[in-house]
Amino acid sequence: MLIGSVDLSRNVLVVAEIGNNHEGSYALAEEMIGRAAEAGAQAVKFQTFVPEHYVSRHDTARLERLRKFAFTFEQFGSLANVAKNLGLEFLSTPFDLASAGALDEICPAIKISSGDNDFIPLLERVASFSKPILLSTGLAGLSDIECARNAVRSVWAGSGYDGDVVLLHCVSSYPTPPREANLSAIKTLAKRFGGTVGYSDHTLGVEAAVLSVGLGARVIEKHFTLDKNLSDFRDHQLSADPAELAELVGRVRLANELLGDGAKSVQPSEEGNRTAMRRSIAAGVDLPAGTVLQLEHLTWVRPGSGIAIGKERSLIGHTLSRPVKQGEFLSLQDVSENGSS
Repeated sequence: MLIGSVDLSRNVLVVAEIGNNHEGSYALAEEMIGRAAEAGAQAVKFQTFVPEHYVSRHDTARLERLRKFAFTFEQFGSLANVAKNLGLEFLSTPFDLASAGALDEICPAIKISSGDNDFIPLLERVASFSKPILLSTGLAGLSDIECARNAVRSVWAGSGYDGDVVLLHCVSSYPTPPREANLSAIKTLAKRFGGTVGYSDHTLGVEAAVLSVGLGARVIEKHFTLDKNLSDFRDHQLSADPAELAELVGRVRLANELLGDGAKSVQPSEEGNRTAMRRSIAAGVDLPAGTVLQLEHLTWVRPGSGIAIGKERSLIGHTLSRPVKQGEFLSLQDVSENGSS
């Protein structure tokens, strides 16, 4: 499956979730994209919303903060270009229908937050774009996730789009306590729903994100900040800073490399050890010429440059034509057939 240019069958996509950590500063948002690229992330993600269509007018404090944080759709288009010029995929989470429509023009895939995995009108709108959907599964049980997928797939079935919903295991707690991270749910999602799965991480540190690769995550989303103490905005404290993001990327890449493709075959680095580590058939004791070889006369020693294990019948019952010392390789030239010399 592709997210932009990233093939998830080959690489784990690490998404630096900038979210609202720019706090409304376009210059800071640009800088964060650059620092995410330097750290090795393949994608950055923002949050796109019209504040009045996101929170109630009665929640005045939050509404005022969101108004300060909000970028225009044009600014998001410019940020997408910044990301593209740095070789990054640009993603964002829409929180209203108009924002979803704006993101369709600039994002190769659309992210749905855990809080909106039951927001059917938004799911249907995003599905109408006929592109991959990243669906966070916080706050949801398996039946809730099934409903969300069905809403998307119903739209796709009508349009003929053969797409995929990437289910991201997520715990909507900020930060998530280690005892509640429940990373094994990644395997549960893969077994129940199939397809590609991932992990949206809200724990502190990078351990959970790295472990998720071993459980099958092909997309990892980690909150990103330049400074954990930039302000009292909660997300900074639970985010990875540039050094942590670079560590996360490096360890995820190593984990992906260590896991390999799952095919059980002889690896290139093993080839040179095949002869040295395999065994050959040799004399188990000193044997005089004329000995009719029996199994008890044989032993098996390294290296594997002589007669291979499994070919004992080519020697048993045959007569030695020369004396052989214990531990010496036996060869077909050392014996005559039918037990006669």
